Amino acid sequence: MSLYLKQIEQLVALQRVDDEILVIQRELQDAPNEVKGLQERFNVLDEQRNRILEKIEHLKEQEKRLGGEIENDALKVKKSKSKLMLVGNTKEYHAMMREMDNLEKVNRLREEEKVALAEELARQQSSLQELDESYLSLKSELEVKQASLQERIDEANKVIAQLNVKRSAASQEVPAPILSRYEFIRERLDNPVIVSVDSGVCNGCHIAIPPQSFIELQKGHQILSCPNCQRLIYWCEHFTECPAPTPAPAVKEMVFGEDE
Repeated sequence: MSLYLKQIEQLVALQRVDDEILVIQRELQDAPNEVKGLQERFNVLDEQRNRILEKIEHLKEQEKRLGGEIENDALKVKKSKSKLMLVGNTKEYHAMMREMDNLEKVNRLREEEKVALAEELARQQSSLQELDESYLSLKSELEVKQASLQERIDEANKVIAQLNVKRSAASQEVPAPILSRYEFIRERLDNPVIVSVDSGVCNGCHIAIPPQSFIELQKGHQILSCPNCQRLIYWCEHFTECPAPTPAPAVKEMVFGEDE
């Protein structure tokens, strides 16, 4: 095998390790997002639930206040009826009767208000009961996700640590100038760094490379870059197995020096 093909194989092997690392890193990013999404949904339900609880508490306080006022006025009416028998003249008698009528009228209004409060309280409690089904289910799911999140993160970090050891070993197989070039591109472009060219088309950006560049690539004398996306490229036909094309990623601006 030529030195060129050996170097390409080494770079492809390094790329495979970087692919594995990228998958785990994405999992590390997605895991907290899952919990975050659940937390946001739970916060919305929790806020709704707290509003209902506040309404229920307010209604109960109003109900208690009305009950106390009705009871106090009922005692006043009872006392007034007892005093009515002791009234000495007609004027006082009619005055006390008017006072009792007013108290009884106010109490009737309070009784109606109390009934309306009881109905509203029943509605709010029914809403709370319906909401609690979703609330408790989501709360349980969130607690499970939160409990397992750190375990998942720890496990992913262990895998990344193992892959970094594997990457370090793979990097040592690549000549320093070529590795430096690989890392330079890796810092500036989305994964992958090295891609195959099939039928004159770069599998990184999915754009045809110039004919002269394709001719040079087929000669297999030096490691070339795609003129469009700047990724390292190799001719698919130089190897028995050709990697599947990769989705076209976003390309960042890069400035390259001369090829090593």
